[in-house]
Amino acid sequence: VQLVESGGGLVQVGGSLRLSCAASGFSIDKYVMAWFRQAPGKEREGVSCINTYDDAPYCARSVRGRFITSTDSDKNTVYLQMNSLKPEDSAVYYCVRGNLGAAAASEFDYWGQGTQVTVSS
Repeated sequence: VQLVESGGGLVQVGGSLRLSCAASGFSIDKYVMAWFRQAPGKEREGVSCINTYDDAPYCARSVRGRFITSTDSDKNTVYLQMNSLKPEDSAVYYCVRGNLGAAAASEFDYWGQGTQVTVSS
């Protein structure tokens, strides 16, 4: 099992980024795939929303309406589209895999190496 994130970097406030997570060794269609982030001194936070009204436990209110997760089964890849970025979105972003029903960070058993996102004001 391997999860490889890409697409992070430095962006200005209000800008957009799209993160990609290339999965290998399994089919993403058979698992719960999500994105989490962690900023220095803060706990891990789920930022994986499928739409503006998503109330899943790994879809933080702070990103609802700005971040959208999607998948491409043919490419076995998960995406995180981030819009209207704010300085508080700066963090390391992780692609994660969990079994059906996974919700809290501890319930996701595989994590990528992470990609840094920095939003400058």
